[in-house]
Amino acid sequence: MSGIVKTVMFSALFGTMLSGAPVFAQETLPSVAAENGSLPDIRTVGTAKTFTLANGLQVVVLPDHRAPVVTQMIWYRAGSADEPQGRTGIAHFLEHLMFKGTKNYPAGEFSRKVAAVGGEENAFTSYDFTAYYQSVATQYLEQMMRYESDRMANLILSDEVIAPERQVIIEERRMRTDNSPVAMLAEESRAVLFLNSPYRNPVIGWKQEMEALTRDDAIAFYDRFYTPNNAVLIVAGDVEPETVRDLALATYGRIGRRVETGARVRPQEPASRTVREVVMYDPRVSEPTYQQNWVVPSYHTAKAGQAEALDLLGEILGGSSRSRLYQHLVVDKGIAAAVQAGYQGSAVDDGTFYVYAMPRGEADIAALRAAVDAEIAAIARDGVSGSELEQAIRRYVKTLVFSRDNPEGMAQFYGAALTTGMTLEQIDTWVDRLKTVRPADIKAAAQQYLGADRGVVSQLLPPRAAGKQPAGK
Repeated sequence: MSGIVKTVMFSALFGTMLSGAPVFAQETLPSVAAENGSLPDIRTVGTAKTFTLANGLQVVVLPDHRAPVVTQMIWYRAGSADEPQGRTGIAHFLEHLMFKGTKNYPAGEFSRKVAAVGGEENAFTSYDFTAYYQSVATQYLEQMMRYESDRMANLILSDEVIAPERQVIIEERRMRTDNSPVAMLAEESRAVLFLNSPYRNPVIGWKQEMEALTRDDAIAFYDRFYTPNNAVLIVAGDVEPETVRDLALATYGRIGRRVETGARVRPQEPASRTVREVVMYDPRVSEPTYQQNWVVPSYHTAKAGQAEALDLLGEILGGSSRSRLYQHLVVDKGIAAAVQAGYQGSAVDDGTFYVYAMPRGEADIAALRAAVDAEIAAIARDGVSGSELEQAIRRYVKTLVFSRDNPEGMAQFYGAALTTGMTLEQIDTWVDRLKTVRPADIKAAAQQYLGADRGVVSQLLPPRAAGKQPAGK
């Protein structure tokens, strides 16, 4: 699966994203365009239609008329990697607080409206973005846009809602992380993998810092990032771009810029020269597993062709049952019960590449790890054939097509890409760029980035027997 799609459609060991009656009459909204006589131009890029409001809000319309439904998804270019030092978890905390009511609508009214018309809503936070969405029948789009645009500008936070909701996110951390050996290991391994980048912090936050989050912290984050010029509105489904433009002007178009957010400049990773080991023993673990992760360029930071080569390297190495790891270690040798590899390249700064394996039968972690390393070394030494690469591209594109085969999937795909530095033009030409990758590019990616002597190796093991050591090299 693609490095972009993975961010929103798949959660590997290091992939993190947190989510948080009668039919009502529609209110006809006045048109801002009618008042000032101006309309933003609608531009076509592939299957997408786009325009930008005067306040800086980018709007992308993805028409799909197969069913009378629509998804509205607003993406803010603000995630856990944008948090102030010592305030981890504030991006996700604010996501929860965005449901607490505004100057115009009391807490819970928006959600009740969505439920009343048979719709679906949710929100999620990741390292580089926070998004909110509703999927409803097309005739309720205006109502959804009115409510969503209102909480972009008019959120009300009282001291009374802060403490209870802070306990909610602390309990969420306890359930998602502290009660899961896999999640605990992933959290600490990521903190070891990234030496300097804020990507080393968990999206949900470190518990001791979450406990200290305040109303002022939430308001400061809201005022800094929740402004139309720092957002992307995706509307996908049974709509026309002209209709969306009219509705956007009448709702989001009335919101002024609160701040100029500036470039997203963060601490960057130094070159890594070591392999680091993270081992966790837990009585809840019955079968050992191991994973190795490397810091690699993302689609935003990579040189031309590098990210596409890493995506296809992940597919060839361990992206499906046709991959090398599966065929050689599961089918042929029978030493692995599960294997996987992939590239997570949807990021403003660095991305990651991972391999994961679980031994089978009498095989142990050391033997399995050596076998995985040998498969990577073989690609770095001998490369891949043209036919192997061609088959991987076909599998990859097929997965991409299926992941986008509904309005919500389309909105997620475009939103994750646009909020991590890609353009609509780059999205439109992505498949074409994948098809230009050559076997030499796959070989070069393996040589340059997947050294056995770099990255972080993490092992999740049953309780240690007396005198028994974790598997090393």
